[in-house]
Formats: sequence, structure tokens, C-alpha cells
Amino acid sequence: MLARRPRGYYGDDHLTIGSDLIAVLKILKMPEQVLGKSQLRRLESVDPNEWYPIDWLLELMEQLETHVGRYGLIRMGRMLFQLSHKERVLLVAKSAKDILYGIDGMYHHANRGRGIGGWKVLKFEPGLAELEKNTAHHCVMEQGILTEALTSVGCACNIVQTRCFREGADTCIYQITSAFVDQRWSGLKPT
Repeated sequence: MLARRPRGYYGDDHLTIGSDLIAVLKILKMPEQVLGKSQLRRLESVDPNEWYPIDWLLELMEQLETHVGRYGLIRMGRMLFQLSHKERVLLVAKSAKDILYGIDGMYHHANRGRGIGGWKVLKFEPGLAELEKNTAHHCVMEQGILTEALTSVGCACNIVQTRCFREGADTCIYQITSAFVDQRWSGLKPT
């Protein structure tokens, strides 16, 4: 697993839901070339509703980074949101605020264990938010989840990582900006 861990993450018995693993297969046009035959066979047997060790998902994200790069990881995050969260989240989330304050709940819905980290809103104001994450997941993949989740509630945003665990920081910080400051952002109807 990780040689170095984000502050607050120790990951005892950290498991992830199978639909997160399946997201890898869904984004690859030629999965055998990227993953190899044995990894592909293993992924094809995943039950979307069962739980699997996080190490497997982390290994897959590293393979994606190596073979398909940043774009592939963002696509994986977008697909992961669609497979593991979208249907359930859109029953309650209607704005960027709902997504940003709900991302920790999404994470804990698809991951379980002790000391598995999470998400925290550091700032939320009109058109600007800041989130901190200390999960073991690849930060670019997580950016894809945020992008898809925000788009799904009709609030396209720009997401920039201002601090990165993979570059030596103790956690990752994301800055989210949007030209929308109406109810798409805040959930509040104009008065």
C-alpha cells in the first residue's frame, strides 16, 4: 500500500465497494493492454456490491496513471461517481453546496474501515470553496469524482489542487470556483 500516508489516515481494514473497481474497466477501450490478462480476469469477476481490499484499487490507479495518465484518472473518477454514487446522491443533492458538504458521506458510503480518512470543507462562500482530503485515493481520480458530481447538479466548476499529498504535503487541498453564485451553487432560491 502507501509507503507514506496522508495525515490522519491509517487504513485498518480499509475496503472499497466493487463498483469502484468496475469503473476502471468501464473507461478502458483495451483493458488487457493496460492491465494484463490476469488483472483483467480478476476485474471481470468483481461483484459491484461486494467489498474488496483498498490496495487493489490503489494499485489499479497507479497502473492507470502510468499507462493512460491524468486524463484516464479523471475519467475513472467521473465513471466511479456515475457507478457508485450518482443515483443515490441526486435524490438529495441539488447544488454545489450539497455536493461539497456531502463528498465525505459519498466517500464513506463506498469505503469502510477504521482511520480511512475523508473530506472536510475548509471554506464555502459565493463561487469559491476549499476542500481538504486525507484519503488514500489518487488525488486526480478524486478530482474526477468532484467534477462529475458538480456537473450532475448543473454547477460546472473549475477545480484546482493547491496542495498535493503526492507532492509532499500532508493532505490534499482543492479549490473549487464557479461563475455560478445562484441556487446552483448555494442551493438557496433568490429572495
